[in-house]
Amino acid sequence: MKNSKSYCPMNQALEVFGDKWTLLIIRDIMFDGKRYFREMLGSDEKIASNILTDRLNKLEEFGILIKTKDAHHKQKNVYSLTERGIDLMPVMIEIANWSTKHREVAEKDRIHVGELVAGGQKLQDKMRDALKKELELVSEK
Repeated sequence: MKNSKSYCPMNQALEVFGDKWTLLIIRDIMFDGKRYFREMLGSDEKIASNILTDRLNKLEEFGILIKTKDAHHKQKNVYSLTERGIDLMPVMIEIANWSTKHREVAEKDRIHVGELVAGGQKLQDKMRDALKKELELVSEK
């Protein structure tokens, strides 16, 4: 990893998440259950394959996700969030909630974010547990 420009907490976060695509990739894995390159490539935002490759590598380098070989198809990689990535859940929900209040969003997304917010800590804990269980399974391989 390159040296940081500063050790300010906000700068440190922006060095990881300070581009358009990184949080969308985390969203796809965290909330949409996408685990494969092609699934993420098919997201509504239409990320280019070279940018997706770069951001996946960056997220792996920062310890936000891990890449493992698919047990059923050895040429495919499976991407899973690490504990560090799973810890982003409250931030992701709050950013999405802010957008529902101050930006134009699709109604289905407004409803989904509303459900995440209304579910509170109990729902987040359930989702975290599912992601952690998945991480344990892929880490065992």
